[in-house]
Amino acid sequence: MTLPISQHLQDCVAYPPIPHLTRTDSRFAVMGKKSQAKKQTESPKQAAEGVVCVEPLTPERWSDLETLFGSRGACGGCWCMYWRLSHSDFEAGKGDPNRKAMKKRVRTGAVPPGLLGYNRDDEPIAWIAIAPRAEYPRLARSRILAPIDDRDDVWSVTCLFVERRHRKQGASVAMINAAADFVADQGGILVEAYPHETTGKTAAPAFIWTGTASAYARAGFTECARRSPKRPIMRLSISAGTRKKRSLTKTR
Repeated sequence: MTLPISQHLQDCVAYPPIPHLTRTDSRFAVMGKKSQAKKQTESPKQAAEGVVCVEPLTPERWSDLETLFGSRGACGGCWCMYWRLSHSDFEAGKGDPNRKAMKKRVRTGAVPPGLLGYNRDDEPIAWIAIAPRAEYPRLARSRILAPIDDRDDVWSVTCLFVERRHRKQGASVAMINAAADFVADQGGILVEAYPHETTGKTAAPAFIWTGTASAYARAGFTECARRSPKRPIMRLSISAGTRKKRSLTKTR
């Protein structure tokens, strides 16, 4: 049985620290004893797989997002503009207009709208959209995912895209962890996500583009509300102590 939202909010505190990222070549580099050991034994083919570093999407890296998203803009001409526009504006802009709108946001925004994940061959293989919740007006109009409180310090993860060949290799959790570190680097203290509950079943990627609940749980997120059986709202609280334990890079 789902607890009332007020009860869930009481539990949204004191999350365990998420895996840290260290700074290497101006990127968030995914590190840890397990990955270090893997590096020594993996084959050349394996070495090209998985996210090993994460970079904020700046104008200089726009072409990498285009490479990753391809001509379809990840899915159906979205270009990660779904949550930023009204339904009519989004539908009218599917394709190149949405691409241009996101490119303008990258060029003029004070903070990058998301992060790109790269493999060992420096290929862009993953993307996560992360921004203050206020930048996503469509969330406020959602019956299922509307804000559960009026806090103005919430950052939202609204998209998690991994290139087809690199799925089911831990890229999602790596990107979620990087997003949390990015928020901490910006002085944020609370990250919110809107994943899908797959309960062990295989789901088409087009229907789980905000990520899966299990991936966020592995990154330390806790459920805070659920207005639909398969759409929990999950949060990660980033305490000052947690931020001190991480080594973060500045957005260029």
